[in-house]
Parts: sequence; structure tokens; C-alpha cells
Amino acid sequence: MIGLLQRVSEAAVQVQGELVGKIGAGLLVLVAVERGDGPDQARRLAERLVAYRVFADTAGKMNLDVRQANGGLLLVPQFTLAADTDSGNRPSFSGAADPADGERLFVELVRQVSLLCPRVATGRFGADMAVSLVNQGPVTFRLRVAPAAATQH
Repeated sequence: MIGLLQRVSEAAVQVQGELVGKIGAGLLVLVAVERGDGPDQARRLAERLVAYRVFADTAGKMNLDVRQANGGLLLVPQFTLAADTDSGNRPSFSGAADPADGERLFVELVRQVSLLCPRVATGRFGADMAVSLVNQGPVTFRLRVAPAAATQH
């Protein structure tokens, strides 16, 4: 499971002109579910997202997590993050989970994050979304929890 997190001063998601998710300061996280992912990957990514220290402390160092910074999380499903772009001019999505598994595990990730952080908003799985954000820094990190099959080697 992949989470591309961006530290933001604000972020929002609209679907067909309707606001479906919005946060002030916090993390916008684009999420991709890979083949072989399961509830364990969702739980571990949730833990990492909430505990990842990307907010400045009083000394200006990135030492605070989203809860310590009193921020929110906006989780947006984006299967294209699982694309293989190593060759050719067209991405391959063979590494992405099928839509039913992707949606199930995205919902599980949202559930897990909600247990750890009080302010969580989401995009809409499978929808054509308009995502807006003001990236602070800019600060962007890619977190990945490898699928179960990939961790057994």
C-alpha cells in the first residue's frame, strides 16, 4: 500500500462540483492499494501516516506528527500511484489491486486512521475527483508498506 503524503495548509476534494472532503492544516494523502495488500498493510500504513513527523517544532525541525500539530488528514484514493512506469510511454497498472479489493482496503485504511486521529476526511473511491491543495514547504513523502507476498522473501 502506498501513501503519497503532502503537508498542506488546506486541501479539498470535489466530485461533480460537490465538496466531499476538506481539511485545514494537515496531510493530504494520495493512496494506492497494490496486489497482495491486506488489512495488515492498511493498519501499518495508518500507523505510519499518523506518526510520521513532518511538522515543525518550536526549533523549526520536522519533529511533530499530524496529531501533535493538531492537523487533519484528507485521504484520497489514487490507484495510479501503483503504476509501473519503468518502460514505454504508457503506464501499466498490473500491480494495482482490483477495484473491489482496492475499495475494501481503502475503507479499512480510513477506519484505521480514524481510530488514531480525530480529524479525517476522504475523497470518493472510483470517482473523477478535483483535488485542490496548498502544499506547505513544499513537503511531500512517499510511504510504502509492501504487499504481504513481497515481504515473505
